[in-house]
Amino acid sequence: MAGKQNSKLKLLYLKDIFMKYSDEEHILNAMDIAEHLLQYGIECERKSIYKDIDILIEYGLDIIKTTKPRNGYFLASREFEIAELRLINDAIQSAGFISKKKTTSLLNKTDSLLSIYQADRLKGQVFIDRRNKCTNEEIFYNIDALDTAIKNEKKVRLNYSRRKLDEKYTAANESREFKLSPYALVWSNDHYYLIANNEKYDNLMNLRIDRIKKVEILDSPRRHISEVSEYKNSFDTADYVSKTFNMFSGRPEMTQLKCKTEILEEMLDRFGEKISIKKSEDGWFYVYDELFVNDGLASWIMQFGDKIEVIYPAVLKSMIKSKSEAILRMYR
Repeated sequence: MAGKQNSKLKLLYLKDIFMKYSDEEHILNAMDIAEHLLQYGIECERKSIYKDIDILIEYGLDIIKTTKPRNGYFLASREFEIAELRLINDAIQSAGFISKKKTTSLLNKTDSLLSIYQADRLKGQVFIDRRNKCTNEEIFYNIDALDTAIKNEKKVRLNYSRRKLDEKYTAANESREFKLSPYALVWSNDHYYLIANNEKYDNLMNLRIDRIKKVEILDSPRRHISEVSEYKNSFDTADYVSKTFNMFSGRPEMTQLKCKTEILEEMLDRFGEKISIKKSEDGWFYVYDELFVNDGLASWIMQFGDKIEVIYPAVLKSMIKSKSEAILRMYR
């Protein structure tokens, strides 16, 4: 009975064998395939293997017959190419909100999309900087819960922690409970954020996902986005992120910046190709956009030193002036 059952699974096992043990540099002939099938408890003749390969090709697998470096077959293309998985792996490794344990688990899953030989080659190029990995193992469950709440337009209750120095000047977490209306999940500045409204206020706030624990979806409907923001019908994630610097929230205001032409590339990278640009005197240009005026924007502008001058709004000019004077006093 077991032998008959295994024979019914033969095509599936054969597909797995091509996925796992073949690529352009590793060719499988009928004898190789028969030996692999024996590991699954299946004995077969070579002729049946050729017929099964034809069925898999008809099904859509890109199995190629070759004579170099030896006679046989290999799987020529997969769902992801090595270069594509390298990009995915790099993103997983660099994402600080993914724990060390989950990073290893995800990398093992991406390895399974390649042959064992390709996976070994990719592993040799992997470096995980464990210093920047979070320790919150709840994060994927929390993302799932928050995504469900957003889709169902429900409020959530959660605990949010921030680090502070205790009496011994040791970093410790201070946790608070929030009741929120969630609107979007955003990956920005190497962190994953929840954009939400705290029911005590009429604005939006941004919370880092890696600092969230104990997410509970509530029965009460979330507040409509028009009650807590400038958006009337639905939340525009792309617009919100484009106006937000370092994920600081704030009030949107029309902003004009005078920039040196040498930082044009940085301005286009940050604001996009559709930004409104006008020429100033030689070597300078103006940038116009509606931005959230806050500490994040002021700090971002200050990194360019004398290459950016704020023309308006006055409140942003005042913020940068105050920050600059504070720095000057420190170094005097």
